Amino acid sequence: MSPCRSAIPAGSTPRSSPAARLGERELGALHTVRSTTLDPAPPPAAYLAGSGGIFRDCAVHDFDAVRWVTGREVVEVYATGSDRGDPVFSEIGDVHTAAVILTFDDGTLGVVSVSRGNPRGYDVRLELHGTADSAAAGLDDGLPLRSLEPGVTFPAGPPHGFFMDRLAVAFRAELAAFTEVVAGTRPSPCTVQDALEVAFIAEAAALSLREHRPVRVAEIRP
Repeated sequence: MSPCRSAIPAGSTPRSSPAARLGERELGALHTVRSTTLDPAPPPAAYLAGSGGIFRDCAVHDFDAVRWVTGREVVEVYATGSDRGDPVFSEIGDVHTAAVILTFDDGTLGVVSVSRGNPRGYDVRLELHGTADSAAAGLDDGLPLRSLEPGVTFPAGPPHGFFMDRLAVAFRAELAAFTEVVAGTRPSPCTVQDALEVAFIAEAAALSLREHRPVRVAEIRP
């Protein structure tokens, strides 16, 4: 689950975004954003077969998050992936693990890493790297990583096990916002155009993986 924002035409000045606001004070010019989503275990084969693939079903949330946090539009996508030897993924034309390089309209680069299987736990985090500083969200004691540095005790654990515990606060905030929109006390923070733009990125990633080449989002957008 990730936030939404209204679409910004390619090449235009971005509206206020978390990275832009933070960058004004601390990060300098943003040059790289990294988004990671690693599920603890693959869903059932029947679900995978009807999911639309890892980009439309899983990485789409990362595409949503990086688009929102940068305030920019993605113009080019390059994707690669592997089934890691599990035949169910190759049978349905999908992959177990994928990496996607995104190029934004202002030259910022995005790196999205997703996987259907991370036995240590549910790993969701975001990094922002600028010319003056770097920042991250999701680096708490539940981070499902094990440090090999002598004497380092971070993260203290236990690791996050699934999205329901990892994103509980976000789910409550989303539900509260939804009820306010339904009640007419606030406008929807997410637009149909937001959903379309993220869908175009996912389609570009699927095409890139299939044809082993960079894909301009303009090839996908009607």
